[in-house]
Amino acid sequence: MAQSASQQPATTATGTLHQKGLTKRARLRRQMYLAQMVSFILDAAILFLYTLSGAISVSASALYVAAGVGWTAIALILSELHFNDRFQDHYLTVPQSLGSIGIELAAIYFIPEVGFYFVSIIFVVLGFGALRMSARQTGVVWAYAAIGLTAVFTLTNQPIGMPMHSFAERHLALLCFVTALGRCAFTGLYGASLREALYKRGNELKIAHAKIEELAQIDELTGVLNRRYVMRALNDEMARAQRSGTPCAVAILDIDFFKRINDGYGHPTGDEVLRGFAIALTANMRSIDRLGRYGGEEFLVAMPDSTKDQAVLGLDRLRQIISELDWDAISNDLKVTFSAGIAQVRPNDAPEDILARADAALYKAKDAGRNRVMVG
Repeated sequence: MAQSASQQPATTATGTLHQKGLTKRARLRRQMYLAQMVSFILDAAILFLYTLSGAISVSASALYVAAGVGWTAIALILSELHFNDRFQDHYLTVPQSLGSIGIELAAIYFIPEVGFYFVSIIFVVLGFGALRMSARQTGVVWAYAAIGLTAVFTLTNQPIGMPMHSFAERHLALLCFVTALGRCAFTGLYGASLREALYKRGNELKIAHAKIEELAQIDELTGVLNRRYVMRALNDEMARAQRSGTPCAVAILDIDFFKRINDGYGHPTGDEVLRGFAIALTANMRSIDRLGRYGGEEFLVAMPDSTKDQAVLGLDRLRQIISELDWDAISNDLKVTFSAGIAQVRPNDAPEDILARADAALYKAKDAGRNRVMVG
């Protein structure tokens, strides 16, 4: 029962995040479908002007707006019912593009007097849809539009054109193409916003990846490098020292009588000691030194550009700092010291060689009474 209770908040949080994602997707779809509906209404307004000029019938423009708005309304209703969320492309770009192009093809056939205007709208629909479609999907929609246009132009005798006989018709034609250009411009702006969103998402993923990489290197309890990455740091510093001929010292530190701390004060106190110990070391070491948790209460330090004598001086200073720290905030009468073994990198050393010498020096420090630094 306790396990189920502890898992419940995580499950609820995951469900909340999922619901927020679905809500955001539905809102984005709603905006797109409303923009599409506005586009059809704009077309209907232009067609109504053509009916006033006598170029086309009222019924033709009414059927066009009914088809366009009706198609978009169906898509919007399905979106609000979250039908789209079951698909990878939740915008259903391909069906939407095919449906819109189908309406334009029908308009070319049934309202051929202004057919070239609907041809221009097909270009807009395909261009807008291509922003969200794969190459294969774009090819399918293009083929559908091309076959449809071929059928209308070659298999029918409809006089497809654009009336420009009067002053009013020429200005209406200008209005048609200007509005089509406006939608092309909107498509370009939409594409730019998609690129910006992708760029932002890419940066967010890079930051997240960097944080994950950083967390993978850090020991969760102490905040210093974990064993894997401190060993990698040791290999890097050894290789650099051997390649350049510069000195490098390595030390293994062990908290004295740590088992007694755990047994006498409890494991939570032991964890606090480990954490405070690591913080104190980090705060008082050189920035170029590489500190990591080697295992249990043992820590490994790689000290580039340090001879063993310099390393002894540095670690003895750290030893004194640790021994003089006030640990009363963790537990009364608690005293913490450490022992350390130091070895210097030799030209032909492998990591296991220098670690063996540092470990042997650490045991010498323990045998000599602890709370001291020895060289191997």
